[in-house]
Parts: sequence; structure tokens; C-alpha cells
Amino acid sequence: MTFSIVARCEQTGQFGVAISSSSPAVAARCAWARAGIGAVATQNVTNPALGPGMLDELAKGASASDAVATARQSDEFPNYRQLLAVDAQGGIAIHSGPNALGTWTSAAGHQCVAAGNLLANDGVPKAMIEAFESTSGSLGDRLIATLKAAVDAGGEAGPVRSAGLLIVDKETWPYAELRIDWLDEGCPIAAVARAWDVYKPQARDYVTRALNPLAAPSYGVPGDE
Repeated sequence: MTFSIVARCEQTGQFGVAISSSSPAVAARCAWARAGIGAVATQNVTNPALGPGMLDELAKGASASDAVATARQSDEFPNYRQLLAVDAQGGIAIHSGPNALGTWTSAAGHQCVAAGNLLANDGVPKAMIEAFESTSGSLGDRLIATLKAAVDAGGEAGPVRSAGLLIVDKETWPYAELRIDWLDEGCPIAAVARAWDVYKPQARDYVTRALNPLAAPSYGVPGDE
């Protein structure tokens, strides 16, 4: 019911997750990232506890492969899970249990890995990786491109209803966390892409406002001088 990518930006060190699903609130349950540590996704009959657990392992110095292995060992039902991880060195790992739903597969690239289940075809993750590696611009731009490529390649077997983009940079809070938790009509990926277009030019300003309001630019609201 889900396709996703986790990735590290080699230039900035940012980590990100882009994800979409026919299920509601997919990013809230499945996308996890921690500045300077890594990014992970836990999907397909999701156990959300595995996300923070994998990040904790990465924070202790474990590789992406070791973090995924530990998550599998700690879970009572690993055969139902899909797990993705990228670590601070750009190492990647993927686990797809044999009880993953429908057509499921994964694809790996340079400091990025994509996977999905209940896919329209087994070429979707490969298309996501190709889009990520061929798109220029910020990490957010590249992650949005992967979701669009997934849809163009067939996407899920049914319509997607939720989507999300999560990026961490240097702070303990997300640099960007944009979500569409449910749409009855329309495409949640297009909605998240539009939200990113609006948020992207302001993202750095929100960090400045948090760290030093005296240096912050105009807030852009009525009455603000």
C-alpha cells in the first residue's frame, strides 16, 4: 500500500524521506529522520516503533544494515515488514519480508534506497531512484521528483490518498515536514509538491526565527513591518 524513498544529500548532509500510500496519514506512521544520524522508513503492515528504534541504533554508531538487522530481530513479525535506512556515511539497507503485500520490490542508488508494496508493477522503485539521481537542486526537489516519477511509472495498484515529505538538517526539529494525511479527490503527491514550492523559499527563514528572532526577516503577515 506504500512506496517510499530514504536518502542523504551528499552536499549538505541533510536526510529525507518521501512517501505515499493509499492508507491515511502514511508519513505520520512510516517516515522517520534525525539530523546527523540518518533516515528510515517502516512500512507494509507498519510497526511504527521500528522507526525510532532504527534511528536509536544509528545514533549509537550502527550502520544502516546493522540497524535494519536489529529491527528485524526485535520485531515479532518481521516477515510482514518493509524497512529502509540510510546512515550518516550514506550506507543504505532494505528489508522486505516475504509476507509483504501484492507486488513488492526495492531499488538502491547512491546514498538512497526506495521500496514499495501493492505496486502497479515492479519498476516503480527503480524509477524513483533514477529520478532522484538525475534531478538537480535541493534534497526536497529531488525527493518530490521521486514521488512524481513513481506515479508516472504506475504507482500503487490503486489510488494514493496520503503523502509526505520529511527533511532534517542540523537542528533537532525537522527542516521541513509536509504532509497530506488524506484526500478523497485529487492527488496528495501534487498537493505535497505544491506545499514544498511554497515552503522551500521560507524554510531557512524559519530556522533563523527559531535560533535568533532578532536576525529574522519579515514575517510576512498583516501588520508586520
